[in-house]
Amino acid sequence: MLKDAQGLVVTTDSAKAIAAINRFTQQMLGYGSDAETAILQAIAADPTCALAHAYAAAYYLTQENRKSWQQAQPYLRTAQQHFAKATAREQLYIQAISAWANQEIEVAIAIHEEITDKSPCDLISVQQGQYHYFYLGDKEKLWQIAQKVLPSNPENHYLYGMVAFGLEQCHQLEAAENMAYQAIAINKYDPWAHHAIAHVMETQKRVDEGIAWMESFADTWENCNSMLYTHNWWHIALYYLQLENYREVLNLYDTHIWRRANKQSPKDQVGAISLLLRLELHGVDVGNRWQGISPYLYSRIDEHALPFQDLHYVYALAKAGHHDWVKQMLLSMQYHALSINPFQRRRWLEITLPAARGMVAHAQGDFHTTVAELQPVLSRLHEIGGSHAQRVLFGQVYQDAVSSSQQQSWVYGITA
Repeated sequence: MLKDAQGLVVTTDSAKAIAAINRFTQQMLGYGSDAETAILQAIAADPTCALAHAYAAAYYLTQENRKSWQQAQPYLRTAQQHFAKATAREQLYIQAISAWANQEIEVAIAIHEEITDKSPCDLISVQQGQYHYFYLGDKEKLWQIAQKVLPSNPENHYLYGMVAFGLEQCHQLEAAENMAYQAIAINKYDPWAHHAIAHVMETQKRVDEGIAWMESFADTWENCNSMLYTHNWWHIALYYLQLENYREVLNLYDTHIWRRANKQSPKDQVGAISLLLRLELHGVDVGNRWQGISPYLYSRIDEHALPFQDLHYVYALAKAGHHDWVKQMLLSMQYHALSINPFQRRRWLEITLPAARGMVAHAQGDFHTTVAELQPVLSRLHEIGGSHAQRVLFGQVYQDAVSSSQQQSWVYGITA
């Protein structure tokens, strides 16, 4: 057995496997573009390393699409085949990823909490715990799972960035900014720390400062994965949107957000969709850009990886005029909601489905239905996940529908 760069024991005798695992860890924590390559190199160096296989499965699960979830399965089965000889920490990790693959998110979270209690230097487990809390809308626990391991990870800029984001989500903005600055003082190229400060400055309406800050680091994002590359540029676009510089927002969409997107990536798709919707709420004609996205969304109709994602997909399909696809997706969402475990079912039935109907109605100009469907669930929309900056969009759609429905009522009343 050997130790990785975090000081954690890994069941392998291959120095090459350890080097590749270290590279994978760095890439995952730093949102790099080579995480997949690194972990496959670890497996090639030691095909019996259970943890490497579990890491590969976890990597594919984070992609949140059907193809990648299928890719995860053989790696997860191999990890389970070598389970018996793994360390206790590795066994817990394999169990956490198995639970995730089975859609038992509450089980996965509990195991990640146990891992971070027993092995607080396991920052991959911290990161994945935060990931799950993020998509459950539990901002306090998102922050706490990172905060609790700070004493065991002094001067670790990756962890400082995680804590900073958790603090920001909990509206502790000054503490979040200070923590992110500590991360950047150690490593100025930490893109997640840049991202945390982008959130703080946007919340505080420090628009010009936010643009200057983010653009000063933009050249350091070239080695990021497409998700964080496009997402950090998405934050810059939101600043320009606040300035009503719509020409620049469209330029950023065309050059950095959709053009540089992995067109098959759900997270990249969601960012592009949300920016187009925001532009339209500001009265901007986005041309044929909805039609440019929609062909990549057909495979999402029956996928249902995350409710947060589905609300974006179904809206985009409606805006692109694919009404048959929209009907198919809404029906598929209902079947999905009835087929999953009770922990997940409630938020799909009580929140996601009415929100989806409301989003579709808005896209189709039926503002009275939008208000009727969204109003009862607005206070619970945090339960579908996403950040404050992302979820505020649904409230904006609702407010636009309220205003538009009042105008429609006035017009119809005058002309009746």
